[in-house]
Amino acid sequence: MNNTRRYRIGVDIGGTFTDIVLLGTDGSVNTRKVSSTPDDYGRGIVDGINELFTELDVAASAIEGVVHATTVATNTILEMKGARTACITTEGFRDVLEMRRLRIPEMYNLQYQTPPPLVPRRYRHEVTERLGPKGEVWTPLDEAGIVEVAERLRADGIEALAICLINSYANPVHEHRVRDLVLDTLGNDLYVTCSADILPEIREYERTSTTVVNAYIGPTVKNYLGRLSKHLTGAGLDTPLHIMQSNGGAMSAGAAVDRPAYIVESGPAAGVIACARVAREVGYANVISLDMGGTTAKAAIVEGGQPAKTTEFEVGAGINLSSKLVKGGGYAVKLPFIDVSEIGAGGGSIVSVTDTGALRVGPRSASAVPGPVCYNMGGEEPTFADAMVALGYLNPEYLVGGALPLDAGKARAALAAKVAKPLGKPLLETAYGVYTVAGATMTRAVKAVSTYRGRDPRDFVLFAFGGNGPVAAVEIARELQMPHVLVPPAPGVFSAFGLLFSNIEHEFVKTFLARSAEIEPTAVEDAYRRLEAEARGVMAREGIDGAQVTMTRLADMRYSGQAYELTVPVGAGGPDLARMARDFSDEHERTYGHRSETDPVDLVNVKVIAGHVTSTDLAYDPAKMTQRRGGGAPMTRDAYFGPAHGLLPTPVIERGDLTDHPRQGPLIVEEYDSTCIVPPGCQVTLDGLGNIDIRLG
Repeated sequence: MNNTRRYRIGVDIGGTFTDIVLLGTDGSVNTRKVSSTPDDYGRGIVDGINELFTELDVAASAIEGVVHATTVATNTILEMKGARTACITTEGFRDVLEMRRLRIPEMYNLQYQTPPPLVPRRYRHEVTERLGPKGEVWTPLDEAGIVEVAERLRADGIEALAICLINSYANPVHEHRVRDLVLDTLGNDLYVTCSADILPEIREYERTSTTVVNAYIGPTVKNYLGRLSKHLTGAGLDTPLHIMQSNGGAMSAGAAVDRPAYIVESGPAAGVIACARVAREVGYANVISLDMGGTTAKAAIVEGGQPAKTTEFEVGAGINLSSKLVKGGGYAVKLPFIDVSEIGAGGGSIVSVTDTGALRVGPRSASAVPGPVCYNMGGEEPTFADAMVALGYLNPEYLVGGALPLDAGKARAALAAKVAKPLGKPLLETAYGVYTVAGATMTRAVKAVSTYRGRDPRDFVLFAFGGNGPVAAVEIARELQMPHVLVPPAPGVFSAFGLLFSNIEHEFVKTFLARSAEIEPTAVEDAYRRLEAEARGVMAREGIDGAQVTMTRLADMRYSGQAYELTVPVGAGGPDLARMARDFSDEHERTYGHRSETDPVDLVNVKVIAGHVTSTDLAYDPAKMTQRRGGGAPMTRDAYFGPAHGLLPTPVIERGDLTDHPRQGPLIVEEYDSTCIVPPGCQVTLDGLGNIDIRLG
């Protein structure tokens, strides 16, 4: 048995497949893709890990860590299956969740319905207390009233509680006392979140919404990670389990149980981290990542080698979105996120015809069960994957290494009966219409992180991965006039690969609202030092010595009178408020296209990011990446490339058949975990790191 190497395992669960990557200390990379097991995701994870152990002769004792990305948090919200949650707030603020920000994503739709609050009004309780904006006690807490509310929580069968009192960001004393009184009355089984612990910032709606989201998904995440830990222990993996956060860092499973709102975009963040790393290795500083799996498509932007981040995020209403322009469609979570736009378009997206005769792809998905019709697992509604089989893009006999043979006949029959016939179109023309409509839909996700941010996508390389990203990448690039597409090795498990390079990271924030020109630098320095002390305490609970922790200081700033801020770095040598104000104006000009030399600048929040490099001896070596065979020897398969080209005999090759000498499309590159389509008019090479490099004509 191979006991000389040490390994880390990355596990990413998607709606259709679970991806597993094993990275060795020698740079070797081995992958496995298994069907997700929605009834108990941990079972599929352990089955896939055991398959890799058996194949590679690796002992469980050789594993030094498991890093996991999960959709359980976001799915709990999207499916409205969270805990029965109550909220305690200050008297007079019961309806903050209903009032929101009075914004909707469809401005001229008079019938638009905002999603219902996660806490119904009957479970929202007011208490007598009031703090001033500097944390001073204006009205003492009515402790007897808290005990009465606790008894009502018991009668209502409440499972989770969000506590969000006005101005608690300045002083948590009342919130913590409410928590203690409730737990003393009801016992410690109740899941409780205080806003002062999860988001000590101004803005009562964002703070309340974030606190409620954390409480709502808390019991579900706690149960999920508890079951997963038992599965891993049962498989002999007595090793730390870390969870990917939405900001691209990792945290322990215990920390994720306490702060589950931080893992809402766990899976998409991992893919962007991997994209940024590989792009830097190749020499591309500016790329747009496109991750298309079985259920959704996600896009993010990387500038200067670093993923763009945001704290303006909404989850729910069918799309997770971070946007300054489109708001009100979901539940606000004002926490650090990699700036990812997500839309319901994937291999399992159901294809239908509307009452008006329009072709629609998604957002409904066939998911893993019953899956697309071609999976032959009971699915009856045609999907994007079925259309790709009909076009000849996917090998019906070899998907996921042959573990999932496809029924091409069923796929064509379902697409013909339920889509082509109602449209009055031939089958191939219909299937290609699905391809182009899906491409147009996914361009929305790319535009959300580029065009809507003042960036021109033509200045970026499209970096495509996921099981279906390389299938649709060129179509999306053409829609956006992007001339260049990259597809990394093992694209179908690329997000799991990114998990292996995540570092333990926690972010801490505190409101410090003042005019920058009037602040004493020593006061700001004291605020940063208090945050850094808190950060060292949290990292110590993660088992990390303070000497191994790096601290990065940031500041949220705005022009006086503005409603929202931009984040700027704080240089070494103590806070230089004048320099910070100049940096803010520079960032404001980059983001919005203008600046002011006369308006005063406010400091709003101070932030500290505490980080720790998880492992320094694990490195990615493309020469040692296991390249699983695709469909076998090179062959030719008829594939349809639209009315302009028709049905063409298309060479079907493997990644290893490509070189640095350009080959002309059409080509189909088949791999164990994905298929890459190179249409006519494109040329393709393989670069030094094994990436498929497609140049559009």
